[in-house]
Amino acid sequence: MFVLELTYTAPVERVDALLAAHIEWLDAQYAAGVFIASGRKNPRDGGVILAVGDDRARIEKIAAADPFTVEGVCAYRITEFYATKTAAALAPYREEPPA
Repeated sequence: MFVLELTYTAPVERVDALLAAHIEWLDAQYAAGVFIASGRKNPRDGGVILAVGDDRARIEKIAAADPFTVEGVCAYRITEFYATKTAAALAPYREEPPA
């Protein structure tokens, strides 16, 4: 599993101008089963996305296609972790760390 942390690198007005395209990109990743949660940070200086998968290169490629990235209004920090314990509703996403 991955935590994608977005930090805005441009004024929020530029971010807002790209918000519809960003939401369309998010929706496509939800439909593909990659994203399971997302939202704005508080204070509003970026956002957070939870993504599932075991291929970091694929997640990096997805992040690079975000209109926010393409237009240079955010930077991503991607953290991979093993979700060894979850709420019951997230049980399908539980993982075992490698031996």
